[in-house]
Order: sequence, then C-alpha cells, then structure tokens
Amino acid sequence: MSALPDTWHAKLELSFSRQASGKTVLSRRRHEGPLLVQKALYPEGPAVCHVTILHPPSGIAGGDELTIEVQVDPGAHALVTTPGATRWYKANGKGSIQHTHIRIATGARLDWLPQENIFFEQADATVHNHIYMTNGGAAIGWEISQLGRVDKTTHWDEGRVMLASTLYLNGTPIWLECGELPAEGLLRHCETGLAGFPVLATLWAFGAELSDEQTEDLARQLPWTASLRAGVTHMRQADQQGLTLVRVLGEHAQDVRRLFTQLWMHLRPMLLQTPAAPPRLWNT
Repeated sequence: MSALPDTWHAKLELSFSRQASGKTVLSRRRHEGPLLVQKALYPEGPAVCHVTILHPPSGIAGGDELTIEVQVDPGAHALVTTPGATRWYKANGKGSIQHTHIRIATGARLDWLPQENIFFEQADATVHNHIYMTNGGAAIGWEISQLGRVDKTTHWDEGRVMLASTLYLNGTPIWLECGELPAEGLLRHCETGLAGFPVLATLWAFGAELSDEQTEDLARQLPWTASLRAGVTHMRQADQQGLTLVRVLGEHAQDVRRLFTQLWMHLRPMLLQTPAAPPRLWNT
C-alpha cells in the first residue's frame, strides 16, 4: 500500500449553465486531488442549483495548496456552500494556500456561502479570493475567519494568516483588500484593528444599486455590542449597480454566521430577485 502524501494539491472547477427550460445545471465538474462536490440539489426548484464543496481530508495542513474555480453562465443561478468549517492546521515549516476564483456572467446570479475558516496554532495560511463580475451579474458572498480556539484564553499565540480579496467589474478592480495577521502583531489587539476579537468577517454583495433608505435600513440591523461589532459600506457603480460590504468582528463564529444569514435573507430578494431560504444542510 502506498503512503499518503505529506501535502495535498487539489483543484476543483465548476460551471453552471441555464437550460432552455429555465433550469440551472452543474454543466462542468472537474477535480484533481481531494476537492469534490456532492450531487446537485434543487430545494428551491429548478431555477437555483445548490452544491456543497467537500474537502475529504477535513483540514488544510502546511504545504497544502487548494484552488477553486467557479463559473456562472448567463441566466444561471447557483448556491455554493460547505458542510462545515475549514480547519487550517500547524504549518510544520510550510505555508498553505487557497485560491478561489469566481466568475459571474451578465444575467448570472450566485450565492457564495461557505462556513468559516478556523486557523489553529502555528498555522501559516494564505486565503486569496478573486471575484470577477460583469455588468448585469449579481452575487452575494462572505468570508468568515476565526483565529485559534475561542475556548482558549489567548486563543491564538503563534501563527500567521494572510487574507486577500479582490472584486473586479468588467476587468477593473473596484474593491481590493489585503492584510497580514501575525499572531504577535499589534493589529490584533488595538482598537483600530481587531480589538482583541478572535473572529473577523466580510460579507460582499454586488448587484442593483441600493438607495440611501435601503442602506440605512441595512445599517440599522447591524449590532455594536461587547461581543459583536459590524459596519456597512455601499459603493455606487455605473449602470445603477452597487457593491455593499459588511465588516464584522465577533467573539463566536456562529454569531457572525447567524448575522450574515439574516443579512443575506434581507439582501437576496433585492439583489438576486429570489426569496431567501437557508440551505437545509445547515440544519443537520
């Protein structure tokens, strides 16, 4: 029997297309290594295709490199999620990285709803997200990161995390955010940084431009408490389109995910013209 590899290099390519009947199908699925998807499901009917990305090793270790490519073709609507948190383990002297490339065509819609990343002690992790929008496309997604174990007093003593996201509109970047978080860095504890919170997260939503009233209504739903803080930014683009960003700091990932689910259910009918119904998988 051959030995298991010390590191995993995996790639997953997914494409979603709209059939003449109006049904969205998973028209292309290709994988290398341990990145897979379960069978496409239709709990909302044929117009929205739900898939779940699986990583059978159940964690990312030092030296692993994962690439996820998602293409949503004109008129198609896909919802992509994960069955649980992604765990990033001890680096053992090797960095680990995940690249995600999301491409949304004109008239396409996507719900990108992964569960959180958990970065354990001595992880050396890089997460790069690239979202490519075109005029007339719409998408809502999020990234939730938990530093260490929240049941531990200092929760994260050693490690490094690099988080980077870029959203392009017709090939031009309109949102670029990149930050390095070493465990010993001052940013983690200063009030203008993470203020000691172990969970940081961003929800991004691109689609029809929100009015001032809609943006204010969204802001009123955001908490500012001892355990959860949130703020919203709305950037207007050409052709009555807009990018909305909600940034959150929290003590517990489940509280952040609950808030993001609430905001997604609020935004989805406006931006994706689809009623919101949380994926059944989250209830299992």
